[in-house]
Amino acid sequence: MKAFEKLNLHPDILRAIAHEKYENTTAIQNKVIPAAMRGMDILGASKSGTGKTAAYVLPLLNKLQKVVKKDEKVVRALIIVPTIELADQVSRTIVSFSRYLDIKTAKVQGGSKKIDQIHKLKEGVDIVVATPGRLLDFINDKKINLEYVNTVILDEADTMLDLGFLTEIKSILKSCTKPKQMMLFSATISQNIKKLAKEFLHDPAIVEVHHRRDVVNFIKHRAYKVDKKRKAELTAKIIKDFGAAQVLVFVNSKEEANKLFEYLKSQEIWTAVIHGDIKRGGRAKALTLLKSGKTQVLVATDIAARGIDIPELPLVINYDLPQSTDDFTHRVGRTGRANHKGAVITLLTIHDYNAFSSIEKHLKLNVKREIYEGFEITDKQPRQARPRKKSLREKKGYIDYDKKRKYTYAAQKKKKQESKKKKS
Repeated sequence: MKAFEKLNLHPDILRAIAHEKYENTTAIQNKVIPAAMRGMDILGASKSGTGKTAAYVLPLLNKLQKVVKKDEKVVRALIIVPTIELADQVSRTIVSFSRYLDIKTAKVQGGSKKIDQIHKLKEGVDIVVATPGRLLDFINDKKINLEYVNTVILDEADTMLDLGFLTEIKSILKSCTKPKQMMLFSATISQNIKKLAKEFLHDPAIVEVHHRRDVVNFIKHRAYKVDKKRKAELTAKIIKDFGAAQVLVFVNSKEEANKLFEYLKSQEIWTAVIHGDIKRGGRAKALTLLKSGKTQVLVATDIAARGIDIPELPLVINYDLPQSTDDFTHRVGRTGRANHKGAVITLLTIHDYNAFSSIEKHLKLNVKREIYEGFEITDKQPRQARPRKKSLREKKGYIDYDKKRKYTYAAQKKKKQESKKKKS
């Protein structure tokens, strides 16, 4: 708690932090909060599970408590997120930290009735948390007034760009006409993120927290090699053997999610499923069932699971290997949150070995490939190049192996050319 007291936050915000039993700040919070409280624009790179939401919510509330008026509510802050699940999570965070402040929040998102959201806006709110599509609809239909907005936050901007929301985001930002503070957060700072930042941010403070070591230290990683035809069977076996009360299983497609959902149910495992084709109500119900302990397993695709926050989630299973390191990090970030221990199990078929090695390299992980008892693999294993052992001189840095290899290749090429000349 003393760590938050040093940040000069309003006493009522500190009371809320104490109520939520937050003790220590994270790396992203230590870097973002002071800069945000100075009114600077921020370009932040941070993975899930690093305390990023609190990093921008706390200085925002500190700023708003100075200017909000009880009888004159206008939208002063806009937080744009890619999914309804993340909108729910961010809204809950705001409500928690503003419990002792006169600050009202509303969600503008797909999957819910427009009329209810419009009614909430008419009652008067200070902060709007929105998904791009629904928000742009409200702007075009003149159902929301953004002329008083002085703070705009884009969370998980990389995901919004991946989902094709760039045009919508630009239109929304141009609708906020008053001078404003902007914060843009992404898992990584790609070229597209840099372009977006250059267009809308003014001399931003660049905050990067590359590695999630503060979280990864609390996560136990395991990887099991398995025949492709037995993946579902092994998943059911792991769930039963580990006995975790809550399990989040990630797949790469809606079709695979439905297929695994049906299989786990056939094995008498209480299971729910969320993906893009399931409506808002169904997704919310599935998540509620898992949180309340009425179901043990939630099968999810990456996009549908963005923003899922389950306190002390004990186990994540990568049924399918994700397509990128960032997606792997987002999945891992569902467990081991707030310094609670967690476990991640990744299933590997013969087609996943090289991709998983690449993920390990990027995240500086070293996960032993194991065989689960009773699931000995029969699929033909690919040939993998064995790493060349370095000499002692190379280990000590006296020889640059890459240069040596290049020079050796050049020498061999020259020797061949000379041999050809002699023969001719």
